[in-house]
Amino acid sequence: MLFTLVLIFHVIVCLFLIFIVLIQSGKGAELGAAFGGSSQTLFGARGAATFFSKLTTIAAVVFMLTSFSLAVLTTRGGSVVKKLPAATEQKKAIPQGPQGPLAPTQGQQAPAPAAPAAPSK
Repeated sequence: MLFTLVLIFHVIVCLFLIFIVLIQSGKGAELGAAFGGSSQTLFGARGAATFFSKLTTIAAVVFMLTSFSLAVLTTRGGSVVKKLPAATEQKKAIPQGPQGPLAPTQGQQAPAPAAPAAPSK
């Protein structure tokens, strides 16, 4: 139950993070880039981080925390190998016949041996 809730929240945060990153404009897409200069130096140094940059940072931190939580929840369940049902742990004996392990079992007939070729005269 908890794993499912964390997984759903993780997918929502992942999609939100992708959306936030895609709607932001690149650093070179401003007015200064059109004139060959750096966009940060045209109107002075860059000020405080924008709202979208802060939102991206928060979404990335939440994404990392949910990823870590999913990893911890997955490993707490234990190994899948240790959870085998008892029926699969018992090995079935391979029937041994006169021709080896691939001999026909009860109800099956062995194929007839091929007749030797008659010598030609």
